[in-house]
Amino acid sequence: MTTNRTFTMIKPDAVAEGHSGAIIKIIEEAGFRIVAIKKVHLTKERAGQFYAVHQERPFYDGLTTYMSSGPIVPMILEKDNAVADFRKLIGATNPAQAEEGTIRKQFAKSMEANAIHGSDSDENAKIESDFFFAGLEQF
Repeated sequence: MTTNRTFTMIKPDAVAEGHSGAIIKIIEEAGFRIVAIKKVHLTKERAGQFYAVHQERPFYDGLTTYMSSGPIVPMILEKDNAVADFRKLIGATNPAQAEEGTIRKQFAKSMEANAIHGSDSDENAKIESDFFFAGLEQF
């Protein structure tokens, strides 16, 4: 099922370095409409709940520590073909492999500190959006 919504979050490194505004500008200039946005600071436990699918992976502890290290900016975005178009806009997980002009090429420091998250499917976009935003917060 293809939808016109996706989920993203600006990660702690990009927020701490003051890149949130620039990243949001790029997102909006790419034709995405922000339908929900807030700034939150995850606890390690809450980060663990979000990344529970990776619980058995060797990088899980580092990931949850990193994601609870500072504020993040979660958002629900809307646009036709939202998931695929947004994945293209943010670029490869490894910023060294990301195409020029992508968000990760411009703002990421490493595979872990890669500035931004983007849902990988319509189903995950819904799950991730619901994790951060209550029904009344989703317009």
